[in-house]
Amino acid sequence: MMAKTQTIDSWLHTHARHQPDKIAIHFEDRSWTYRAFADWVEQLASGLEHRLGLMRGDRIAFYGKNSDTEVALFFAAARLGLILVPLNWRLAPPELNYQLGNCGARVLFHDAEFAPHVAAVLNGLPTIAEDTSDRLDHLLMDTSPETDAELSDPFMIVYTSGTTGRPKGAVLTQEAIFWNAVMSLHAHDFTPDDHILNVLPLFHVGGINIQMMPCFYVGGTMTLHPAFDIEQTMQALEYGGITMTICVPTVMKALMYHPDWGKLTLPTLRLVNTGSTDVPVEIFQAMHKRGIPMVQVYGATETGPITTYQKAAEAEATQGSIGRVGAHTQVRLVREDHTDCDIGEPGEIWVKGPNNFTRYWNNPDATELALENGWFKTGDVAYCDEQGLYWFADRVKHVVISGGENIYPAELERILNRLPGVVEAAVAGRKHAKWGEVPVACIVREKDGPDRAAVLAAFDGQVARFKMPKDVVFVEALPRNTMGKVIAADVRKLVAEPQE
Repeated sequence: MMAKTQTIDSWLHTHARHQPDKIAIHFEDRSWTYRAFADWVEQLASGLEHRLGLMRGDRIAFYGKNSDTEVALFFAAARLGLILVPLNWRLAPPELNYQLGNCGARVLFHDAEFAPHVAAVLNGLPTIAEDTSDRLDHLLMDTSPETDAELSDPFMIVYTSGTTGRPKGAVLTQEAIFWNAVMSLHAHDFTPDDHILNVLPLFHVGGINIQMMPCFYVGGTMTLHPAFDIEQTMQALEYGGITMTICVPTVMKALMYHPDWGKLTLPTLRLVNTGSTDVPVEIFQAMHKRGIPMVQVYGATETGPITTYQKAAEAEATQGSIGRVGAHTQVRLVREDHTDCDIGEPGEIWVKGPNNFTRYWNNPDATELALENGWFKTGDVAYCDEQGLYWFADRVKHVVISGGENIYPAELERILNRLPGVVEAAVAGRKHAKWGEVPVACIVREKDGPDRAAVLAAFDGQVARFKMPKDVVFVEALPRNTMGKVIAADVRKLVAEPQE
């Protein structure tokens, strides 16, 4: 039955009418046609309303790995005007307990794997728990929901992976998801013939909104994996009819270093998207040598996330760039005095658009700090060249200020990551009596990798002398968060003192 209003769940009903037998989702041993998936969502929404008593504006949370059930909950929530809170299952119970308490979730849906942790996660909260092991068959009802939602309704609260203080819950409306999907269609040249592979977690806007939601908007097919598994991923790319996928750099590195990667023919793959962090140019080069465009998208949780992106036609010619401003968004590069930067001058990225978040949940002070006249201040630094291409520089808070000069670690990290024998590298500031701070390289190297002198020599003639790292610290691995981003605060701790 068709939803009464044109909320984003109506996408499923549209495709159920026009291509009812088209596969919407492959998950493990199950495949859902658009007709079957739309019916499941409608029955689930009715059960959420009538069996659990959920009403428009209520918050529900999901605690588990990727599944078709979680995707159905997304659309059932949209049908009723509920707000879904996708939880990062890698977090500790006290961290999840804070998020559930902060958002006031009425129901926690969880899969069987995480059932042993539910009591600790719910500690002291009135939230009820629902096991999704039966794909929520116990809730389904053959009636239509009575609640109507609007496109302007809040749809998701996504908690940011901040490295300081409590995480903030960014509120995204259904309208933000819609406009993000429209821009994704332009970025990817998405068509109903596309078949995406999603291995990224659905507790992050990258896994939810860059390709998954746009796929359902356009009427394509998604193969969904519970989590990244290298063997399953290679099988899907080789034999699953996959045309597009999105992978963070850590996933791409794992694939490219696998001994069987070079044997794959990737017969249907036409585009790979990446992002989440500054991406080593070698990853782009490796894909382009195979004739497959690899594009980058830039954004943040608060921007839905799509803000700037490359398109396939210029992927190789502009590799390393974060692309051009998206079709329905605005970008400013701003100095500390809030004036606009000149061409080639690094500045903080400010974003305004219909896909932006509206506020941080229950946090008006943080909201006020983050927004200025509708512009979201990302805390990221980039510059724009004469061709209108944007190039990521760094995070504002990562900037090393040495003798009054700004040094952007990402610029130095690109040089380090090209050095033979370097597995991965990061740069952070160390306190210095004379200069205030000096940049220091933190490096993971191969067994026969470069020594300190060789690392420091790599910068000769590459950057100004004041930018050159003044020391090197060798480590077994860089500290990373659950999305593979290097945790800059932890890197600063690693480089704080000279290494013996």
